Amino acid sequence: MSNPVPEKLINFRVYLEGVFDMLGLSDVELPSFESMTDTVSGAGVAGEGDAPILGHFGAMSLTLNWRTVTQNAMLLAQQRAHPLDLRGSIQQYDASAGQYKTVPLQVLCSAHPKNIGLGSLQVGSSQENSTELEITRISVLVDNVPNIVLDKFNYICVINGVDYLAQVRENLGL
Repeated sequence: MSNPVPEKLINFRVYLEGVFDMLGLSDVELPSFESMTDTVSGAGVAGEGDAPILGHFGAMSLTLNWRTVTQNAMLLAQQRAHPLDLRGSIQQYDASAGQYKTVPLQVLCSAHPKNIGLGSLQVGSSQENSTELEITRISVLVDNVPNIVLDKFNYICVINGVDYLAQVRENLGL
């Protein structure tokens, strides 16, 4: 019997268009999935509550933080969709077996430039610049299993195998 304890991200790399390794990256801030909601109140409801709109999420940003301005960072300023592939390795400890193992993490996304921060100029210091991108499509795979697939423009929202917009697509004739 396995008793996995997820411990940490060992390391990660970011690829642009599946080929280019974006050197100089220091860290990535992944987006949050914040459901769009509407307040429900009225007869038959004891008060009010925010109800999620199935498969709909607010604006989602991904931020790449850099140590210095690089050619790689400037590629992401192009006003178009950028396919990004973030690949990591998660360390897990199997408490039953007393052994470590690694599990792959992959985040695939299509993103448009939102904010290109050039950082600051100080002698002997990193510039701490960043690139903020708006996510329109994202897939999150843990141990090669697609846990979340969200494509805002194609009405796709699959979470742990359940497609929350399948019926909506059918209702819309898509």
